[in-house]
Amino acid sequence: MQTYKLSLIICTYMRPEPLSRLMDSVMIQSKLPDEVLIIDGSTNDDTSARFRENGNNIIHYYKVPQEHRGLTRQRNYGIARVNDEIDIVAFLDDDTILNPDYFEQLLATYSHFPAAIGVGGYITNEVSWEKTEQETVEDLNHYYYDGYRRTESSRYKLRRKLGLAQATQPAIYPEFGHGRSISFLPPSGKIYKVEQLMGGVSSFPLAVLREHKFSEYFEGYGLYEDADFTLRLSHIGDLFVNTAAQLEHHHDAAGRPNKYAYGKMVVRNGWYVWRVKHPQPSFKNKLKWYQITILLTGIRFLNIFTTGERKEAFTESIGRTVGIISLLFNKPR
Repeated sequence: MQTYKLSLIICTYMRPEPLSRLMDSVMIQSKLPDEVLIIDGSTNDDTSARFRENGNNIIHYYKVPQEHRGLTRQRNYGIARVNDEIDIVAFLDDDTILNPDYFEQLLATYSHFPAAIGVGGYITNEVSWEKTEQETVEDLNHYYYDGYRRTESSRYKLRRKLGLAQATQPAIYPEFGHGRSISFLPPSGKIYKVEQLMGGVSSFPLAVLREHKFSEYFEGYGLYEDADFTLRLSHIGDLFVNTAAQLEHHHDAAGRPNKYAYGKMVVRNGWYVWRVKHPQPSFKNKLKWYQITILLTGIRFLNIFTTGERKEAFTESIGRTVGIISLLFNKPR
């Protein structure tokens, strides 16, 4: 098996505790990174106090200036500081925790597929799957894939009833957008070819990152920046998810935008990513994108009455509504 030099970039913002837990799991890996770059956009010194003078020669801490804050800017800032001898650059969200063989499994994928231009890991703690011998197409309560099934969400049940769900493999982006994400791949231990990766559990050859940058259209929180980047890469090469490269994602609320801004980003950034992959969709697929977007906004509005987080559901649904209306007058460029 080929030996690869690995760099890990962690972009962080105001999360010293989750970052410390992640670093604990990094340092017990069966394959240690050759360097770890912590790219900190925090507005205080809590993170720098822990990592600036860390006593470990593979960890390099950078407190970025104001003009480089934001997820995509911090990623590009980190890429520019990767050692030229590195082969593969991995990215991790600061609120993840790795299985001990995460990097070993990730790099093994490049040995199996030397021409791969991106490989993603697999989050184990967000979806409950069960093995199944038989797939029941009429079963709206479950989603089936490759010998496994998971509970189908209410929004996908409704989309399937209305004929607004895709028939393609997860993480293969349909022409009307709104595809099933990587979270719809089962924990089979297999490697799947995909068209998009989750940025916080991804990796790429350094040569690819030197040529292709993360778009700075996605300011601040950067919702869907990973979809934009990997869908652009999917036009030029093969991407894979290795479901044996496992980790947990413990969503931390710190550093996230308010729900109004989030809802607006869901729509506007979603439109942008859709048109990156499919710049000239047919009228039928344009109509389908808007139908699904309006449907999901309506479902989020109904969450005001069906969940305990009424304020969050209301503000996010207003943000989504404003996002839809804004597309009539000011589409993203």
